[in-house]
Amino acid sequence: MATTNLLLIGLLSILSLLILIIPLKLPPFIALISVATATALVSGVAPAQLAQAVEGGLGKTLGHVSVIIALGAMVGRMIEISGGATALSRLLVTRLGSHRVLLALALAAFAVGVPVFFEVGVIMLIPLAAGLAMERQWPLYRLGLPMCGVLLVVHALLPPHPGAVAVATAFGVEVGRVLAFGLPIAAMTCVLLLITGRRLFERSYRASAFASEPQAPVAGLVEERPAAGRVVLVIVCPIVLILLGVLAPSLPLPPAMRATLEVLGVPYVALLADVFLAMGLLGLARGMPLRDVSAQLAAAIPGIAMIILITGAGGAFASIMVQTGIGAALATAMQATGLPILLLAYLITLMIRAAQGPTTVALMTTAGIILPMIQTLGLNPNQTALVGLAMGAGGIGLSHVNDAGFWIVTRLLGLSVADGLRSWTLLTTLASLFALGCIACIWPFV
Repeated sequence: MATTNLLLIGLLSILSLLILIIPLKLPPFIALISVATATALVSGVAPAQLAQAVEGGLGKTLGHVSVIIALGAMVGRMIEISGGATALSRLLVTRLGSHRVLLALALAAFAVGVPVFFEVGVIMLIPLAAGLAMERQWPLYRLGLPMCGVLLVVHALLPPHPGAVAVATAFGVEVGRVLAFGLPIAAMTCVLLLITGRRLFERSYRASAFASEPQAPVAGLVEERPAAGRVVLVIVCPIVLILLGVLAPSLPLPPAMRATLEVLGVPYVALLADVFLAMGLLGLARGMPLRDVSAQLAAAIPGIAMIILITGAGGAFASIMVQTGIGAALATAMQATGLPILLLAYLITLMIRAAQGPTTVALMTTAGIILPMIQTLGLNPNQTALVGLAMGAGGIGLSHVNDAGFWIVTRLLGLSVADGLRSWTLLTTLASLFALGCIACIWPFV
């Protein structure tokens, strides 16, 4: 098929996807599968091969991503129901001092945000932020805005969150490599966000009072919170194992130890080990019966089922864009602009994020467009990982009224829509630019 026709089909498919999701309010999973199917047929895929083309892309993505997302959700569930986030935050406030409460809450958000999805992390930490703000007679948004900003940065950039894992899978780069680059980039982005956003946090918005409602007790769970050290161990464990797995081949170790570290460094193995650790430290060791621990692990799955399906559908759409040659045609057209690959990856993700909302869908859509370009540029694995992180940076910015995260943050912080646009939307865009700047600084050295 002619390049012009492929470009037209590609642009129409993206436009159709945005129309289905935004004005028509179709669930992203249905929209992605529908557009992927229509795109395949219009591009000349034979009906007999349609199922293999669509389901193959979906299955390839889910085969790697679903287990990581599910295990990460289980760890997050144990931290959530044990009160571990509150215990960690209060320890940080005590250690750093009450005058550094913003820094303490940001550190807690960064740590909790690694294993916990953005929305869950916000809901877990808002009551603590409300209590700390009340003690100091501050408006809640003064603590809540930076805390939520840190959670979003971690969600968009770092595995085991679905967007980062799905992009790493699509690009064929190790999750551990993305994590190794992503951790310092996310940390620096959060530091810059706290420094430059201070005036934004102290502005006066028309915020209503926030009253946190007491949570219903979880069956079988003891009331006292776990020691903060246990929570830190559960959060750090998979990160350390994955990073050791990446470094193991280059370390002077006995073959048996090197092989062991490589196995433990496989992302799903690291998270599986962390699930057992969380079961023990945050459940069984605190008097929670095994049947109740198992019930809580199972309860983590329904909440992420749609996220897993959307991620898989995004993989199907990306696969169709590649198989039909549409991605290659779009990549060729974008290369003609002369923009660097980092900036292209960032801008495309940012535009799709602004147009349709969810970060994960924006990342998966962009992956299908960018992948052919990566394949033709001959990037090394480190550069490929940074391109994926640049897409993650684009997935942070311009959170507004079509993003569920916007409504969660503004509702819980008591901000009006107008003030949410002036504060949260601006904050996420600043964080997005900071992350891109950090990635650009590293790029010449890889």
